[in-house]
Amino acid sequence: MNKKIVVIAGPSGSGKNTLIRKLKERYPRIDTLVTATTRMVRPGEEEGRDYFFMPIERFDEETARGNIAGTRFVPLFGGVHYGIFLPDLKKKIDTASVLFAPVDLTGARWLKENYGALTIFIMPESFEAYRSRVHARSPEMSEREFSMRMKIAEDECRTHAPQYDYRVVNADGALQETVEQVIEILKKEGYTL
Repeated sequence: MNKKIVVIAGPSGSGKNTLIRKLKERYPRIDTLVTATTRMVRPGEEEGRDYFFMPIERFDEETARGNIAGTRFVPLFGGVHYGIFLPDLKKKIDTASVLFAPVDLTGARWLKENYGALTIFIMPESFEAYRSRVHARSPEMSEREFSMRMKIAEDECRTHAPQYDYRVVNADGALQETVEQVIEILKKEGYTL
């Protein structure tokens, strides 16, 4: 099987999207899978670049048609669905040297099973540093939302991370080292950048 897909996962605020952006700047033939979601568009986000934003009815229709796989329901904020949008995957897999998929454990399992994806989990250096990073990034977040995010992140790091092929620590101020570590893993695993 041709090695194409790499899952980059990690808790919200772990730096996975910044890491992917840096890798894409260095290797222009790398692309990113855009997933589907039922959540609302946030300021600065763009349809087809950040997510394919869909009302729940369309998400359910696309799933029933077989266009969305690896779905996950997140009960946070009234409930949001996420899934792998297969038309985007099929379009990009032939043109990208490597296709990064920023998905959760459900999506990672589906991509590993169906496409032989390599899975990498981005870990915070410590929960204290992670708490500070998330708080600085979103100071307007309510205490309730912040607590729920911390609980989800702890669960992901303790329960989900060990199920990935690799775990890479992204320490504050050490993004370049993290980028180099991921490049080394990709080369070791036979990916062509």
